[in-house]
Amino acid sequence: MRDEDVRLQQLTGWLDQQLPALFAAEGWGAVTSGRLTPASSDASFRRYFRWEDGTRSLILMDAPPPQENCAPFVKVAGLLAGSGVHVPRILAAELERGFLLLDDLGRQTYLDVIDADNAEALFEDAIKALLAFQRLPLDAGLPCYDDALLRRELQLFPDWYLQRHLDISLEGETLAAWQRVCDLLVESALSQPRVFVHRDFMPRNLMLSRPNPGILDFQDAVYGPVTYDITCLFKDAFLSWPEPRVQDWLLRYWRRATEAGVPVQESFDAFYRASDLMGVQRHLKVIGIFARICHRDGKPKYLGDVPRFFRYIEAVIARRPELAELGQLLASLPRTEAVSP
Repeated sequence: MRDEDVRLQQLTGWLDQQLPALFAAEGWGAVTSGRLTPASSDASFRRYFRWEDGTRSLILMDAPPPQENCAPFVKVAGLLAGSGVHVPRILAAELERGFLLLDDLGRQTYLDVIDADNAEALFEDAIKALLAFQRLPLDAGLPCYDDALLRRELQLFPDWYLQRHLDISLEGETLAAWQRVCDLLVESALSQPRVFVHRDFMPRNLMLSRPNPGILDFQDAVYGPVTYDITCLFKDAFLSWPEPRVQDWLLRYWRRATEAGVPVQESFDAFYRASDLMGVQRHLKVIGIFARICHRDGKPKYLGDVPRFFRYIEAVIARRPELAELGQLLASLPRTEAVSP
């Protein structure tokens, strides 16, 4: 029997132990029999299952140690709930085994439903939630987006995409140019006002729910650059928007953040430049991660979205002359992946 099947048996047994106390605490009456089905999986080792009995629906998270750690999820869920945004309630937890029982925020993500017509309303709700948790005090002991973390993320691009995927090593002046680009991106990120950062605040992790949105996948939250999450929201891994529309959304966010007392740059031009450079840092990181997921974890489908990130980066390079050296490096690379729809 495969290890993952053993894990599922253990998870099911644990759930059976939790249900009587949960039903009693929630006033649901006698425990009923339910059905367990896969809910979703992601690029990590975590898996999710949905338990349903015809009346109610619950979510089980399987996060196998030592690859995954549930403690940050529980901690950050509490912080976000305290800011007033909609996150899953932790109904039961066994952190040592990597099991969590959560309430169900629904079946449809923003990615499932968003289109050109409803994007304004959905993003309006997302921005309200973002501004709410960006006003959290920075006193909960979360990690910080520091120089070391930013550079580790950037290094994923040459290590995994260039060297492992394309068999290209940076040497000599090309390596020096890459290091100068990294210095520029890191300096820009570290000079920004610091807030609570979700790190994956994108349509795939926002659920269509009441109240809207439900927010997922927040366990890697840090304190870091104010432009990070809003840039992530509009420059997504799985869908793209016209640049003029993105700029308009960013302008509206900047005005709302200024009014709400969120620490943003004093001028929109400074904010927009910081957002551009922050996006380039993230996109280079994600390209490296997608290559790592392919070659280390045997999940090649993510490479289909690599061209989307190159297009994001190239659009920024076109309006930011300080990134000319990055443009020269990227122009020299072969492009082999087809973008997914």
